[in-house]
Amino acid sequence: MESQPILEDLRQLAQQAGEILAAGYEKEHQLSFKGEIDLVTEIDHRSEEFLVGELRRRFPGHQVLAEESGGKDGGRHQWYLDPLDGTVNYAHGVPFFCVSIAYAVAGELTLAAVFDPMRDELFTAQRGMGAWLNGRPLTVRPETELSRSLLVTGFPYDIWKTAQNNLDHFSRFAKISQGVRRLGSAALDLCYVAAGRFDGYWELSLKPWDLAAGVLIALEAGARVTTIDGDADCMSPPYSVLAAAPVIHGKMLATLQTVS
Repeated sequence: MESQPILEDLRQLAQQAGEILAAGYEKEHQLSFKGEIDLVTEIDHRSEEFLVGELRRRFPGHQVLAEESGGKDGGRHQWYLDPLDGTVNYAHGVPFFCVSIAYAVAGELTLAAVFDPMRDELFTAQRGMGAWLNGRPLTVRPETELSRSLLVTGFPYDIWKTAQNNLDHFSRFAKISQGVRRLGSAALDLCYVAAGRFDGYWELSLKPWDLAAGVLIALEAGARVTTIDGDADCMSPPYSVLAAAPVIHGKMLATLQTVS
């Protein structure tokens, strides 16, 4: 019988990988590009090598899907790793980035940890048990009016070329909400919804390792989480997401559907 992790395993892994990020912060980096504006540093690789190595050692036979090294998706025991979510921020010395780790069993997200080493903030969740920030229970902010809601979003790396660039949605929400932020880390955006720092988050084009941990944390904090079309399964292509307090979610979904 294959061993299964507990939340403490994810906490340890996220914090240890976070130490790697912190040690390399504001140093000169070796940059390479996966696209015109999609970059990667040697710290991404160093963090991922540590995480993948530890998972192979502790949980042999589990599937691992990681941003830089790829892997398989869909095994009974599935891990999702983003070793450095917010690489562009990191490379520019902007202190907003994290390590994101999630574990799923038979396709159901079960455990999650997101660690921000700059603020020493560890967001965690366990399905059916709740979500926490450094051990403190999290709950979404019970806002009901978009005009009083602070929102957050992100844009695709192929924004120069794609028609699905999110600019129309951004413009619309900027005009009807208290404000829209773009901070550069999908995992932290979702965690900030869970913590009540944002009332809602949407994004059109992501990857499973961007979403997995933050989705579970937001869900366990009471957010409604769907695709931008309202489908409950945001962990399947094309990996769009809408996460918000329940009433705001409905109003954001209606707004998204009015923008072609």
